[in-house]
Amino acid sequence: MTTGGAVPTSSTDVTRLLQRWSEGDAEALERLLPLVYGELRRIASHQLRRERANHTLAPTALVHELYLKLVDQRRSSWQNRAHFYGLAAQLMRRILVDHARAQHAEKRGGLTTHVSLADAFGDDRPEPGARDAAVDVLAIDEALARLTALDHDQARIVELRFFAGLTVEETALVLKRSPRTVKREWRLARAWLYQALRA
Repeated sequence: MTTGGAVPTSSTDVTRLLQRWSEGDAEALERLLPLVYGELRRIASHQLRRERANHTLAPTALVHELYLKLVDQRRSSWQNRAHFYGLAAQLMRRILVDHARAQHAEKRGGLTTHVSLADAFGDDRPEPGARDAAVDVLAIDEALARLTALDHDQARIVELRFFAGLTVEETALVLKRSPRTVKREWRLARAWLYQALRA
């Protein structure tokens, strides 16, 4: 990942580079990555904290795999940085799920990556007093796929809030919804997923 020319620093410059990249300017992606690398690594660390301690992917490796996927991405128009980070988190989730499936296949079912519901939902757990349980990372992905079929918007909110770590306001910006609507849908989606995972 190399850069060319001076590196812009403002969010306006980042948005402009995103737009140039979506128009087919490959150099724009090369100039963009140094600006967003720190945030992408934060998202990667956020997601890997929920994985088992001996996970074979480190944050840096996850970001590099993400880069390979981003090279192939083309968007008609990037709205803003939050929009970009939302897609990045979605791609990271796919990488981690694919990685978990490959590990599961290699071990013939002998090792499954688990996270606790407390770790998954943190302070936002719908039933904070309830007894905690461990859930398979692949089960989280499958539950989210079921939620997508039921309510695509709620599933996107989960991806942006849970996987990307975006704030309610940033999520609202990406989805073009009011923060109030995002908060309501986030509560509903969280409760549905919590019950689905406990079941």
